[in-house]
Amino acid sequence: MIQIQIPGAPDLRIENMLLDFNGTIAVDGHLIAGVKEKINQHAERMAFHVITADTFGSVKRELEGIKCTLHIIPEGNQAAAKLVYLGELGSQHTIGVGNGANDEQMLREAILGVAVLGNEGLATKTLAASDLLVHHILDLFAYFERPNRLVASLRQ
Repeated sequence: MIQIQIPGAPDLRIENMLLDFNGTIAVDGHLIAGVKEKINQHAERMAFHVITADTFGSVKRELEGIKCTLHIIPEGNQAAAKLVYLGELGSQHTIGVGNGANDEQMLREAILGVAVLGNEGLATKTLAASDLLVHHILDLFAYFERPNRLVASLRQ
């Protein structure tokens, strides 16, 4: 678990990170360089979950050797499926991370919703539902290595 104190806000007690795959930790079905190492580096402190409809059929291969749980959802009603999975993990202890319209509800309900503005873009309604915007997925991992960055962004 990672605990971060944010002045003027409830403490964050993070046990899980729920990650969208395409557009968030992968581009065109291929894992972004450095993501494997970062997940494995932080896997002792929190559980990582990747949720995807696997549009490109590559997720199992791309996540090989990564300390995470993979959850493949059906093509239809992905937003609801992501929200249900978040609820099973416990939204009060889970960071939701995504970029697509189907991530909006997940980011809104997670203890910390992180929108990623990567090469595949970002749905504006998902941005509006987020607590934090990062330019690149590796920027998110830097918050756990340097928690004062997160404090500076979220303090009241």
